[in-house]
Amino acid sequence: MILYDFNLSFKFSDFGIKISIMEDKLYKTIEYLKELPDFERNSINKVEPQLTKEDLLRVHSKGYVDKLFSQEVEKEIISVYELVDDKGNYHRYNPSEAKFPLKTIFQYELKKAAGSFQCTKITLEKGFCFYFGGGSHHAKEDYGEGFCILNDIVIAIRKLQWESMIEDAWVIDVDAHKGDGTASLTINDNSIKTLSIHMAKGWPLDGEEYINEKVNPSFLPSDIDIPINENEGYSYLVKLEEGLKKLEELSKPQLAIIVLGADPYENDGLLSTEKLKLTLKQMKERDVLIYTFLKEKNIPQAYFMAGRLWWRLLEGLCTVFGACIASKLKIM
Repeated sequence: MILYDFNLSFKFSDFGIKISIMEDKLYKTIEYLKELPDFERNSINKVEPQLTKEDLLRVHSKGYVDKLFSQEVEKEIISVYELVDDKGNYHRYNPSEAKFPLKTIFQYELKKAAGSFQCTKITLEKGFCFYFGGGSHHAKEDYGEGFCILNDIVIAIRKLQWESMIEDAWVIDVDAHKGDGTASLTINDNSIKTLSIHMAKGWPLDGEEYINEKVNPSFLPSDIDIPINENEGYSYLVKLEEGLKKLEELSKPQLAIIVLGADPYENDGLLSTEKLKLTLKQMKERDVLIYTFLKEKNIPQAYFMAGRLWWRLLEGLCTVFGACIASKLKIM
């Protein structure tokens, strides 16, 4: 199944945010996928569930959740989206050009996180679901970071556990950046095993390892971390396969969530991903490797989009989203 909701798309420019991003990527992608056989029968175009404060409190601290449901939410959004520089000046942000209040973004993100939960429920029923949303893997217990307000990945898993739908899960994160928020939130949770394959250097691993004598949450380990050094992309697929085999030795889960970042692509325009450059061929092989591995193990697989699609849309569609998802629709 494919899950999407056009009502969850918003333009940064409508909030006065000046970040160059392909704002119509969802519409173009869905229009492309509609040409595939049985697309309508294998897709859902509305996010139905609602998340509550209690759902968030299973993952995030009370102090942080209270801020998100208060007038302080705007301050948190400014921090998460890096809209103020070190000198306190607006950065990539002009509130005078906003059509809507900045705080409204939180409601979009809350609904998107509900979509992640819906995706996992569909996955448990159907065996496979790809969600055009989710994957906010940098959000931590007490704060959001890196454009991630809520860690929808862990929220979805813990809600499933709370509703007695699963006991354990895997998170396979192939975004260019380390899934640091997810790792920090689950480090003492044996029911959630995490794998992250990411750039060995660069954000979020370019800060101080210790802050006020405490470990920076970004440096807390996943169960399996696979750092890829610059110019070592040729080893990516081999190391990923090795990592998946190691993950299998840790547990046999009832669900796998794949944070399917598009930003390792060599023509991605995000500066913070320049240390990892995979070809389109490698990107497709990455996705097929994960899908086939989980399919053979009979592990239900939920895909969250993650990563901002800065790369050339139609070229990428033919592999990462087009051909790969097309093959999955035919398999299902």
